[in-house]
Amino acid sequence: MLGMIGAMGKEVDALRQQMVNTEEKQTGFTRFTVGELWGEKVCLAQCGIGKVHAALCALSMMMDFKVSAILNIGVAGALRPSLGIGDAVVADSAVQHDMDTSPIGDPVGMVSGPNIVHFPCDSALSDLLKRAAEEAGLHWESGAVATGDQFIVGTEKKNYLAETFGAAACDMEGGAIAQCCYEMNVPYVAVRLISDTRDGDEQEYMEKALFACACEEKLLRCFMRLYGEEKRHG
Repeated sequence: MLGMIGAMGKEVDALRQQMVNTEEKQTGFTRFTVGELWGEKVCLAQCGIGKVHAALCALSMMMDFKVSAILNIGVAGALRPSLGIGDAVVADSAVQHDMDTSPIGDPVGMVSGPNIVHFPCDSALSDLLKRAAEEAGLHWESGAVATGDQFIVGTEKKNYLAETFGAAACDMEGGAIAQCCYEMNVPYVAVRLISDTRDGDEQEYMEKALFACACEEKLLRCFMRLYGEEKRHG
């Protein structure tokens, strides 16, 4: 069963409405829905905003629902001028940009314990997302997604994240989910639809987030078909 995590209602509600044969469970603030989405068995959850909510959700999804992989979905801010509203970033890794023990000699972003900066995405699932983006007619780019407990505005900060981490987009959950998956040896993958451009701001996000979520649904519909075909024939 595939796990799917989004932070906000706008990122998951339309998907939940299209699920059939569903069962629901509430754990803390997180609502989990298990059922079939476009013919495939999934566990869908709205984790809430921020790294702690995301980590709690991911761990519960792995421990309580025994998902085989986790797909992190939702909207994000662009860190490249080549990315426009509704474009897709298929992550090749996730980083936590607000993790910083550099004063004692560590690289910026390194998470102690695993001692890595970039938590890798599953390459096979990433390839399916890229094919899905193409089938959906969406422009997509690959790169890291930079996560922190901050809503990022301003080109100076965005340029820093792009240059320091090779990041294409920024969010507030992906890096935490990626770390949980890495430590629990569960495949992780992420796709983020752009809701605010590199030169955009919070007003652009407020105006364009729903459009980005509609693009997300188009992409995920293609992905789930490809995922099902791969599972049956792979």
